[in-house]
Amino acid sequence: MGFLDICNVTKSYGPVEVLHRVDISVEEGEFLVLVGPSGCGKSTLLNMIAGLEGITSGDIAIKGRVVNGVHPSKRNIAMVFQSYALYPNMTVAQNITFGLEMHGVARPERERALADVAKLLQIDHLLDRKPGQLSGGQRQRVAMGRALVRNPDVFLFDEPLSNLDAKLRVDMRTEIKKLHHKLGTTIVYVTHDQIEAMTLSTRIAVMNKGHIQQLGTPREVYDTPANVFVATFMGSPAMNILPGRVVMADGIAQAALTDAEGRVQHLPLAQENLADWAGREVLFGIRPEAITDPDGADRTSDHIVPFRNRVAITEPAGADTFVTMTAAGRDCIARMRADAAVAAGEVFGFAVNMEKAVAFDPATEARIPG
Repeated sequence: MGFLDICNVTKSYGPVEVLHRVDISVEEGEFLVLVGPSGCGKSTLLNMIAGLEGITSGDIAIKGRVVNGVHPSKRNIAMVFQSYALYPNMTVAQNITFGLEMHGVARPERERALADVAKLLQIDHLLDRKPGQLSGGQRQRVAMGRALVRNPDVFLFDEPLSNLDAKLRVDMRTEIKKLHHKLGTTIVYVTHDQIEAMTLSTRIAVMNKGHIQQLGTPREVYDTPANVFVATFMGSPAMNILPGRVVMADGIAQAALTDAEGRVQHLPLAQENLADWAGREVLFGIRPEAITDPDGADRTSDHIVPFRNRVAITEPAGADTFVTMTAAGRDCIARMRADAAVAAGEVFGFAVNMEKAVAFDPATEARIPG
């Protein structure tokens, strides 16, 4: 049993089931991120944990106590919203301590809690201001302070950074991560941004159409995606998914892939059990960073193989250069060093780290284990 247990939970609106038998156990101090496209059910699940949405079936328990019918105010959770939800007529200090006042906490205790949280979030100098006098990042810190001051069992974050500009999002991600390391609090965080999910979480639940597609650490989800949806949703640029055939040569399973000119090239596979798929079509998945120039290839890998192909376009991106080619009839992106000598229109000798390749069953789109 975990600190927060979501057991076989479903949610229906009339005859339409929007969440399908969700099972997640969150340990104390864990940072779980629910990530997925818009409409996948992640915010609905968060609202069910908070008590803002009813549960159709299943149980949600916090510290072993089932909270299905418990009012939100009695669950000892705190929620940080996308919209900040601050009272515009109150000062920062009043916004932070309002919940404590409503719960009958004595003024000296409220003031001590306010001082501690304001120092932690570095908003001491803002306590007398109104929300309208604050920047977006400052308002988000106040919203976080209002949650922290209550010392809840579970913190719930509903896309808290989506209203901020790109630079401020990065800064606030760092602040939230620091805060979690410092306090060791239990957090459930909703986002559609897979970079936020990867950088903040201790575990990620990837959701799509009301189903949990994969639950695991950021590294597990990134390196060994459970299916094609997870492979293409997590990562920027996304994992390349290339149709091809498994063939045997010299007793070694190889991926037979066509290049831009229609020639078939054979790339030896590191995944030994794929010999069982000899003669069959599969979907090969490989991350852009596993396709590079020979000098930039991972020197610790024993499975670097050449793949000559014509370059379609190059996209300099500061620290990297992204190269697009055609492989197996699809666009395939390679991630090169910034100074890699590669130009559009030329045939280039790529180095592919087949140790990083994964294979999917084209019928089910599930990863072939191995």
